[in-house]
Amino acid sequence: MSKWYEKAVFYHMYPLGMTGAPKTNEAPGVVHRMQELEEWLPHLQDIGCTAIYIGPLFESTSHGYDTIDYRLVDRRLGDNEDFKRFVKKSHEMGIRIVVDGVFNHTGREFFAFQDIQKNRENSPYRNWYKGINFGWNSAYNDGFSYESWRNCQNLVNLNLYERAVKDYLFDVIRFWIHEFDIDGIRLDCADCLEFDFMKEMRWMTGQEKEDFWLMGEVIHGDYARWANDDVLHSVTNYELHKGLYSGHNDHNYFEIAHTIRRQFDENGGIYRGRKLYSFVDNHDVERIITKLNHKEHVIPVYTLLYTLPGIPSIYYGSEFGVEGKKEQGSDDSLRPRLRVGECLKHNAHPELTEHIRKLGALRKENEVLAQGTYRELLLTNRQYAFARILDGKVVVVAVNNDENPAEISVPLPVGTDAVTDAFTGEEISLENGRISVSLKACEAKIYKM
Repeated sequence: MSKWYEKAVFYHMYPLGMTGAPKTNEAPGVVHRMQELEEWLPHLQDIGCTAIYIGPLFESTSHGYDTIDYRLVDRRLGDNEDFKRFVKKSHEMGIRIVVDGVFNHTGREFFAFQDIQKNRENSPYRNWYKGINFGWNSAYNDGFSYESWRNCQNLVNLNLYERAVKDYLFDVIRFWIHEFDIDGIRLDCADCLEFDFMKEMRWMTGQEKEDFWLMGEVIHGDYARWANDDVLHSVTNYELHKGLYSGHNDHNYFEIAHTIRRQFDENGGIYRGRKLYSFVDNHDVERIITKLNHKEHVIPVYTLLYTLPGIPSIYYGSEFGVEGKKEQGSDDSLRPRLRVGECLKHNAHPELTEHIRKLGALRKENEVLAQGTYRELLLTNRQYAFARILDGKVVVVAVNNDENPAEISVPLPVGTDAVTDAFTGEEISLENGRISVSLKACEAKIYKM
């Protein structure tokens, strides 16, 4: 029996940005902004999202990844009771909750690091961090040096070989499961974490909650090292992310098809059987509609996101065509303040929002899109067709990245008496086991057999 996460459609929230929280955590008390996130839930349900990835949430100094306290919701968002209510409401609407787990590093204001600053060699936490050297100095003039994430010295690397550190973090995870009833964790910088740490986490979380999901942020490398029966359930599919936008910008569907063939082909795909986490944008990369040379390509891009193998995710606001570009190394424009009511009222791309809603409904009604094998049917630079096949059920997808209409003849993967347009219900005529597909400029069509 398939797990909830294998069939999920995710909605990715960066809450500090969404709610317009201050960039630094300097206010003396709690500000209850979590209510704004609850306002998004009916919209998420409407467009067919069944899970939320939200984070970072831990009390932090600035952007959320410089943790101060793992057991507190960031006071700029609210308190623990606010988040409990958010999870409860989401669960009542059939939406699962996955939170950011920032376990590679802490901020400098974390209690263990501050104890080392105070007590130096006598600190009981001197082995909690990597590379502590009391004979050197740091950029902050601490009187000692330490390893940091990508040399960002406000992000101090934890020593995950230290038993006390592992026990502390596992207690934190148990706390979030018991206190908030979360359904999974997205592991920040999973490609920096120790494998033994992740394996032990996989066992421990499975004991706490049988269908608890662990997904890792992995950019480069062999995803199978992380996504397997011993380590994590899934990882971010950055390889496909790159193909989805550049394959359209270059009018080159061969790039996307090659990626999928290499990863998921039913005969020899290196990740077949695994469910990787698919996305077209997130809080670290530019918005998809900003990256596309032809904005109209956003329709086939999202069609592929939902119908190619993988667990699809939408980054908040991108269903409304929100733009976002990195500027002078800053991610601020990727993480804007948005109110769902305003987005719905002043929607500049209603056709995109409606298309995503239809894709969400289609995915919910057709398990083949989540579990089916992949088979390529037709491929040119500008047109691409493939099938997803499961237990005699077949869905055929055809996309066009040309700015002109195209006529293609698509061979069907199995014999059938009837083919219908998945969106309109119109019956499609067959000829010698093929269907003739008329695609408008930058259009996508989906058929059911």
